[in-house]
Amino acid sequence: MGTFKIVGGHTLKGELTPQGAKNEALQILSAVLLSDQDITVNNIPNIRDVQRLIDLLEGLGVSTTHLGEGSIRFNAANIDLEYLHSPEFRKKAGSIRGSVMIIGPLLARFGKGYIPSPGGDKIGRRRLDTHFIGFEKLGAEFKFLRDDNFYQIEADRLKGAYMLLPEASVTGTANVVMAATLAEGTTQIYNAACEPYVQQLCKMLNRMGAKISGVGSNLITIEGVDKLGGCEHTMLPDMIEVGSFIAMAALTDSDIRLKNVGLDDLGVIPETFRRLGVNFRAEGDDLHIFDNHEYEIESFIDGSMMTIADAPWPGLTPDLLSVILVMCTQAKGNVLIHQKMFESRLFFVDNLIDMGAQIILCDPHRATVMGLNRRVQLRGIQMTSPDIRAGVSLLIAAMSADGVSLIHNIEQIDRGYQNIEHRLNAIGAEIIRLDNQ
Repeated sequence: MGTFKIVGGHTLKGELTPQGAKNEALQILSAVLLSDQDITVNNIPNIRDVQRLIDLLEGLGVSTTHLGEGSIRFNAANIDLEYLHSPEFRKKAGSIRGSVMIIGPLLARFGKGYIPSPGGDKIGRRRLDTHFIGFEKLGAEFKFLRDDNFYQIEADRLKGAYMLLPEASVTGTANVVMAATLAEGTTQIYNAACEPYVQQLCKMLNRMGAKISGVGSNLITIEGVDKLGGCEHTMLPDMIEVGSFIAMAALTDSDIRLKNVGLDDLGVIPETFRRLGVNFRAEGDDLHIFDNHEYEIESFIDGSMMTIADAPWPGLTPDLLSVILVMCTQAKGNVLIHQKMFESRLFFVDNLIDMGAQIILCDPHRATVMGLNRRVQLRGIQMTSPDIRAGVSLLIAAMSADGVSLIHNIEQIDRGYQNIEHRLNAIGAEIIRLDNQ
């Protein structure tokens, strides 16, 4: 288990370029299974979860040709379906939650898909029902092999259908869309997620020959086609990394320029940070964060305490609430953080309280943060990363703290953030990776 040693209290200055979007990558890379033609994908983030998915695809028989940094050409002409029954597949697919995204493409093209109960963050219940309900609506037969802890889905031929998804799941929407592209007839998906990553997937599939309309809305219509071809696709910048770096710059009172952030696809993220008092300026497709020695949280019009809550797109993504919570520990003013989707994501605040933050954990979904306005600096402690977003939040807290901090289980951070210590050290941080601690 790896460890980060962080010497806190450094002010940062320089430029950072966000990596390709992790959540988009898991969908886009799975979609290569839909075609036997070459598909080139650019701006692929070099992170642990993506590397594991590529390794899984290669095990299935997908050929990969590396064309340069972040660019790979995929070809899925020779898929070995017997691999789905191998111990190696069970081990690899069970280690990454994103492996569930291969089921839709396999079901559409080959009529079957198997997956072990996938791994990932331990942030409470994360149902897969939406995926399999959608497949069943398309005419597939679902079985949960309880003794083997395996999901099985099969169909002779998928048929288009109208469906109302039980929740606006991003991965569930993406999986069902991929399955429906090769189904017979027309599929209408209501209560579909409309996040930019789903939009990116639909645009890519259309370039491959799919017929998808309603992209960006909560009603997606797919006219099934017989075959999909190849294409080239470039991933968006990772909006979660953009938000993480905004929070980091504010908390450490740093002057940082974020390059090529994909401003048009950030939704309410910039405005949310403005409401929390963060000073920044949009310059073309860059964000310049500066002059945040004091950032004051707004109140509502009636004077009541600001509430920041997650919501389906175009609302605020839940993946940013952890870093926003950490940033608010040194703000001027108070805020209620309401994490609606995952009941365990706020439990990492115990570490922040040990560092000197003033936080009341109201229940598994809500935490009240009383900003210290830099009157008392957080102090370095030893802690363990429970998941990707909490891990980077603790890293940001440690960078602002007085003294030395140790963060264990940094493999969680590596799952979502590319070469994070090298990139931050280049602009003034002091982060040392200690392996096998």
